[in-house]
Parts: sequence; structure tokens; C-alpha cells
Amino acid sequence: MSIEWVNQAIDDLRAWGRAREVEVDADEVRLLCDYASDYLNVNELGDFTPETFDELLLSIYPRKVIAPPESAPETVAAARTLVDHLSEAGHVSAATVALMRERLDDIATRMPGALADEANFGMAKSLFSSIGPESLEQSVAIPSGELPDLGEAPCDCPGCTPLPAVRLAGPDELRAALAGVPMLAVEPLPGGDDPLDAWAARVARLLEQDNAGAVTGSAELDESLYDLFDMLYRLQVRVPVTVVGDYLDEIAGDGGADLDAVLGRLEWSGMLQVSGDTAELTPLGVWALREHYLSLGVEAPQAPDLAEADARELIEGLLEGVPTELAEADIDRWLSGRVPGEAAAELLAAASGAPAVARGIAITIVDRLGAEAEAQIRDYLEDQELRPHAIHWLAARGLPAPQLTQEELLWVSVDMLALAMPAAQEEPEIFAENMAASGPPAHLIEEMWRVDHPDVVDVLELLGRSITDGTVAKAARKAAFKARSRAIR
Repeated sequence: MSIEWVNQAIDDLRAWGRAREVEVDADEVRLLCDYASDYLNVNELGDFTPETFDELLLSIYPRKVIAPPESAPETVAAARTLVDHLSEAGHVSAATVALMRERLDDIATRMPGALADEANFGMAKSLFSSIGPESLEQSVAIPSGELPDLGEAPCDCPGCTPLPAVRLAGPDELRAALAGVPMLAVEPLPGGDDPLDAWAARVARLLEQDNAGAVTGSAELDESLYDLFDMLYRLQVRVPVTVVGDYLDEIAGDGGADLDAVLGRLEWSGMLQVSGDTAELTPLGVWALREHYLSLGVEAPQAPDLAEADARELIEGLLEGVPTELAEADIDRWLSGRVPGEAAAELLAAASGAPAVARGIAITIVDRLGAEAEAQIRDYLEDQELRPHAIHWLAARGLPAPQLTQEELLWVSVDMLALAMPAAQEEPEIFAENMAASGPPAHLIEEMWRVDHPDVVDVLELLGRSITDGTVAKAARKAAFKARSRAIR
């Protein structure tokens, strides 16, 4: 993008507006010019065409800009102002101006729908968070895997989609668990050097042979066991039994499946464990399924024990998407092997200079530590990025702490929102509700553009999309434009 022509165009537009006492939304027009330059090969105002506005307002803008459908009129109004300027400054012909105005009349009716259509949302626009009100204080979600749609079976070829790394129970624990498998009380494993080898062979036959309904009571469901187990293996967390039931019903066809009976048979086989209204693979099931993948030549990685990792490895491991329950267990075991001061020093050293989400995980873990870590926390009062978090940690425990400056308050406000952004794809509606209840006040948002934070533009665009108060949301969008303009100058 050529920044020079955009800056000159905005300066000219402002002067044009002042001379005619016309209100000019320069920030909105700048965004249109930026995107036209970035994506549509517009290198000067004279390059604008009627088709340019179609692409900008109905395609690029909905995909790139975080803006609610009700904001469309102000964006179209800014485009109309730009067209007026193009006309009066002689950048385009009168005939072209007429066509542009005709296009904008049509776009005005269609743009709200384009902004509301989730099919238009690109990756950057999908970064929302489901943090609660307390998250503005000191919290961040540990990234976790998405719940897959169990209604769609994966490709039959196990090598098509990489398998996630899984946690395995220890060999002694697995051998002991074999004694509790009901099926093995009726159909014992053959003798051999290692009962786990025999168990793996038994599961392989269950997956590969025609069991004719001997496992689930339905020949159709028996044929789909591999798909079901594969999905649960990839998920690595408990799922509602209703989700499993929906999947089984689709396979069973007319009449559906007897969910309770099927779940009971799978528990009897030792492959599934049901707890209340949720189900998951047993540790024996996970181990045997991984052995089966390996026998097929499929790469089936084993997740490392994060309790034995250093702080940086712990953070990196959690960032890979460890299911919440495993993450909590890993963190608890990691902390149990260190005194609080040692843990704080390791984590903050790993967080210093790290991206926001990595810093957020470190800060979240440090927040579990008691006052015994005070000395190590104070050591980071001189670290520009960690100082606001250290001040918060000390103050929250009633320990002597410096006052946050206005600049630090702005920075930590942006940082705390940035920490939550990787979880943003999950529940944007909840984020919007929480912002309405506990989001930053308008006067704080208006000043955030000044913050020297790498994520400030994304944070402000997130607020501009999520805040339901139209005035505050517009302030956030304008602050985002200012931050973006400052960054590109």
C-alpha cells in the first residue's frame, strides 16, 4: 500500500470539507482508501470506479472490519462524501460520479446484510473471546481444542488428518485397569509376555473385523466404531452423551439407536467410560487406539508430561490446545514441584518479551501463587510489559505496590483484552454481553489508540464490534483507525 497518496488524499478531503462546512468522517474514508489500495490496486483517487465501491463495501469491508450491521449507514455516508469530493475535485468524470452514486444507493440496502453474514467473516474478524467480567482483572482462558461435529465422519484413511498428541497412562496403571474390564472377565485375554499386547490385538480385531453386531448390538453401528473412537481420540475430552447419541442415530437410520444399551455395551468392552451425562474413551481405549494407529504406520504422537517441563515448555505446551482438565492437572503438578518464589521467577522470565497470549498464560499461573512469591514478583516492577501485572498482583494481596500511571492503566487494559483473543472464535455473543456489563469505559477506550502495544488495533476493532452501546462502539472504531494510521505513518 502506498501510504503517501492516502495521507495526501485525507488531508485534501479535510481541507475540502472545511472550505464547504461539510462534516467529513476522515477515519472512515481513510479505511476505505487503505483497503482500496491494499486489495484493489487503487493508487490514487482517480483510480476509484463504481465497481471499487461494490468490492469495498460488500466484500472487503464485511470480511475485514469489525462493525455491526447498524453501522452500515455511516460507512455508506462516508463513501458518498468521498464521491462528492472526487466529483468537485475533478478526479473522475460526471458520468462516473453518477454511476457511483447509483451504486451506493444499491449498496446502502445490501451492506447491513453483508456485515451480518457470518460467511463473510475472515480469520482476523473471528477473533472474539468468551471471557467473563473478572477477566478484565486477571484471567485468561487456556486454549483448548474445538468440539468437532460428530455428525460427520472423517475420511476413512487414518493418515489424511494428523492426529493430536495424547496423554497415556503408565504401563502399570494400564495393566491394573485390565482387571476391571467386564468383557475380559467373560472373554479373558490369551496368555503371553505382556497382557497389554494382547489387549491391543483384541481392540484391533474389534475395529477391523466384521463383528456383526456383537459389540453394540447393531451391525451398522459396529461398522462405525472406528469412526466414533477416532473422533473421541482426537477430541481428548468428555462429550455429552447426547452428542454421541446423535451420531449413532444418524448411523442407525430409521428408529435410531438405543443409546443406553449401546453405551452400556461399549463400557462393558472397556473402550468407553460414562460419567453422568458425559462419555469419553477409557485410558485403555486411548492406549489401544494409539497402538492401532502405529501398527498402520500412522504418526500418533504422545504428549509430553508438562509437569516435568520448564516454564517456557509448559507455556508452549498449553498453547498447543491442551484440554482444560488436563491443563489444570498439568499446572497443579508443575507448581507442586516448586516453591512459590521459584515458580514465579521461572514463569515471569518466560513471559518477558513473549506474545500477549503466552504472557497471559504465565500471568494466570502466577496469579495462583501466594504472598510467598512477593520478592520475585517485585523483581519485575522494572519490566515495562510485566510491571502493570506485577502491580496488580501485589495490590490484590494487600501488599505495598506503586500506583498505576494513566499510561500503564491504558497499556494493561489493552493487554488484558489481547490475552483473551485466541479464545475469541468460541462465543462472541457472551463476550459482547460481558463487555456491556464490565467493559472499559468510553473515556479509556478513546485513549487506547495511544498505547504502544502490538495488539492495540485488533483490540480496538474487537471492542468496536462487540460493544452494544453505539456511541462507545463508534469511539472504539475511531480509536482503531487512529491506532492503525499511527502504525502505518
